[in-house]
Amino acid sequence: MASKARYLPSITTSIRDALRPQFHQQTRVFSACSRCRTDGVFRELTEMRTRVPFIEAFKKQQDETSKSPPVSTEKVERDLTPKTMSDSYTKIILPLARDPWLLDSYINSSGHIRLGTIFMDLDALAGVVSYKHTGDAAVMTVTAAVDRITLAHPLNEICDLELSGKVTFATGRSSMEVSLQVAKAPEEGKEVQDSDILLTCAFTMVSLDPATKRPVAIAPLKATSPAEERLFAQGQANYDLKKSLASQALRKQTPNDEESDLIHALWLAQLDYRDPSTSAHKPSDAVYMSSTTIHSVQIMQPQFRNRHNFMIFGGFLLKSTFELAFTCASATSHTRPRFIALDPSTFLHPVPVGSVLYLTATVAYSDSPLVPAGEAKASPEGSSRIQIRVDSKVRDIEHGVTKPTGTFSYTFEVKKEIKVIPETYAQYMLFLDARRKYQLSGGMVERKKGGVME
Repeated sequence: MASKARYLPSITTSIRDALRPQFHQQTRVFSACSRCRTDGVFRELTEMRTRVPFIEAFKKQQDETSKSPPVSTEKVERDLTPKTMSDSYTKIILPLARDPWLLDSYINSSGHIRLGTIFMDLDALAGVVSYKHTGDAAVMTVTAAVDRITLAHPLNEICDLELSGKVTFATGRSSMEVSLQVAKAPEEGKEVQDSDILLTCAFTMVSLDPATKRPVAIAPLKATSPAEERLFAQGQANYDLKKSLASQALRKQTPNDEESDLIHALWLAQLDYRDPSTSAHKPSDAVYMSSTTIHSVQIMQPQFRNRHNFMIFGGFLLKSTFELAFTCASATSHTRPRFIALDPSTFLHPVPVGSVLYLTATVAYSDSPLVPAGEAKASPEGSSRIQIRVDSKVRDIEHGVTKPTGTFSYTFEVKKEIKVIPETYAQYMLFLDARRKYQLSGGMVERKKGGVME
């Protein structure tokens, strides 16, 4: 027995030595400082966006002796010579297939890639692209609007992704259009094919004077090829269309005759559903708009700040609104929604770090009509394309002031017939606004099957 006891320490030591290398290989580094992993955004983009740790910026803000006002662009010599599209072109690779720990930040419970996290990356990339065009030091550039995000092809496998973009429209005013795309990463030395493009989108970025926060002029863009001329012309058309739509908004004009007839028919229908003396009954696949509404409230943390340290970057708002819209569509349909597109959406006010963000999501429209209006249905039989409207507002905790920060309209396809019933005048206006956006896009995009992005 004593002899066995003498051998026990050596056996234990041998086992420990044999296991130590394997244990070392599987251990993850506790500290993440060197990789600057401050949020769900790919670390390469985060490093481009956040230039100093928040604690340093916070201490500097609190230290009265070190405070210095921002330098106005009027006191800085700026280069406003025309730039080319290639000057701002940026491309990164997300190695999702090669890096399982990176994939961990992008995957959801069903094994699909979280589109909300991709949206964060796209906004961060748009910022990088715009600063390449304007220069890094003299101006501050913010996301003013998302002009459109469209699903081009489904992603049928987990693979490395290529995110790329460039400025495609800028006339020398304060704004510029940044066109971006997400595609399957091609093999070394090969170009992305059209069939590999998964998402396309366009962001409107605006440059501001750091001191006055007023718009400032930027370098105009010059096209150097017929292809670039077409991109520039498309940007001009997008700009003109946004101005035209803004002048026709329901806040500025009453509904037209056809829209007035439609909402009157809807009003009569919902009155009949509530009248026990009539034989009309609410269809089983119809839902009252008010019953679809869900909310979220969250405090804004510095991990989601922009490069100016004390404001939340637009990508976080896109992620938050998309995931609430997805939840709303799922809760209403009791199915797993498939993302189709994000309609043009505008950021109205900045969201400060430390403020409270309130989001409200509602099913505002469905292509399965309650009252026939002679419109073609884009979704297949037994399915519906529904538009989720997400309204966002921010509240300053210290002063209690609440401001709207933007409205986002997401379209999903669900495997269920859903009809929407507005009840109040405000809901009828939400219904008409969503219907206009849906019609403007022509039913969104051609129906694609499958995919692992949601």
